[in-house]
Amino acid sequence: QVQLVESGGRLVQAGGSLRLSCVASGRSVSSYGVAWFRQAPGKEREFVAVDGRTWSGSMTAYADSVKGRFAISRDNAKNTVTLQMSSLKPEDTAVYYCAAKWGRGLSERGDEYDYWGQGTQVTVSS
Repeated sequence: QVQLVESGGRLVQAGGSLRLSCVASGRSVSSYGVAWFRQAPGKEREFVAVDGRTWSGSMTAYADSVKGRFAISRDNAKNTVTLQMSSLKPEDTAVYYCAAKWGRGLSERGDEYDYWGQGTQVTVSS
C-alpha cells in the first residue's frame, strides 16, 4: 500500500507561481509512475502531468494546457513528487491530486492509477 499526501495549494494571483508537494509513505515510489491530476468544480478530473518509469529511466509528459508552465519532478530519496506551477491562470483553479501507478509507462488515464491522495486546493484569482 502507498499513502499519498498533497500539500502546497493556496490562493494565488494570476501570473504567479506555486509548488505542490506529494509525500508518499508505505512504499518507495521509485518503481511507480507518479502523476498529477486536477478537478475543477463541475468538471471531470483531468490529467496534468506524469513522471513515468521506463526501461532506460524515466520520462515526463504534460497536458497541452500546462505544457511549458508546469514541471513535475520526484525525489526518490525523500519519496516525494513535486509539481512546480508558473504563469498560473484562473482556469488552473482546481483540486490537485497526486496519484501513483505500479510499473512502467506514461499513463494519462486516471483509472490506471492505484493510489490517490486527498487533494489540495489551488485557486488562481484574476
